[in-house]
Amino acid sequence: YNKVTSKKAAFTQTTDGKVPANYAGFLENAAGGSGEPIDFTKAANASVPAVVHIKTKIPAKRISNNLGTNRNRGGMEDLIEQFFGPGSGFGPQIQPEQRASGSGVIISDDGYIVTNNHVISDGGEGVAEEITVTLSNKKVYKARVIGRDPSSDIAVLKVDGTGFPFMLYGNSDNVKLGQWVLAIGYPLTLETTVTAGIVSAKGRSIGINARQSQTPIESFIQTDAAVNPGNSGGALVNTRGELVGINTAIASRTGSYAGYSFA
Repeated sequence: YNKVTSKKAAFTQTTDGKVPANYAGFLENAAGGSGEPIDFTKAANASVPAVVHIKTKIPAKRISNNLGTNRNRGGMEDLIEQFFGPGSGFGPQIQPEQRASGSGVIISDDGYIVTNNHVISDGGEGVAEEITVTLSNKKVYKARVIGRDPSSDIAVLKVDGTGFPFMLYGNSDNVKLGQWVLAIGYPLTLETTVTAGIVSAKGRSIGINARQSQTPIESFIQTDAAVNPGNSGGALVNTRGELVGINTAIASRTGSYAGYSFA
């Protein structure tokens, strides 16, 4: 006790027979004050302009199950198409147009953007035919894919222009358990959203990248910051506003999500 306080105290019984008692809280530099609250405003304001909304479109296309052609159409197929519409029989099928959205992070002033591979994927081994990027100032750009790695679920896009706001890298190796972090992105097609949490674990392997690669690479940072569909590709940021991870996945069995960010 005497090591942490300037007051000397002797724990002896008083004349009334009671042992002296005091509250167990320890305030190092104040007598009754409290520690300064953590402020996320600077980190959020520095990061939000560099986080973008990515939207993709995969046009409708005809696919065939190779179970029949027009030359052997029968009465049953005609009956199916009568009830369910053209293309619902055993011949070629129509796959409707698909749209999806996610997030991304601008990492240079000339328009390079990092996101998840699954955000810009066409659901197979290719990429979406149309990719658009919307900045926080509502400006919209068409993006092209520069490179992608399904093993780590990372992709790099490029939009034309200069003078873009961008984020600086932090060192993810220096991230510590219990450290405060922000998850920034466009969940559920909403506007830019910032949530806060702590680093819950490091080096997580959850087996999700095996869905798109036979050689998956996983070393996730787990956080309890709220992450929802659409946050994929967004930024995991430390309190200095530095990029320490890309939000990639969510896991839930109880309704409360755990977020996973690839560093």
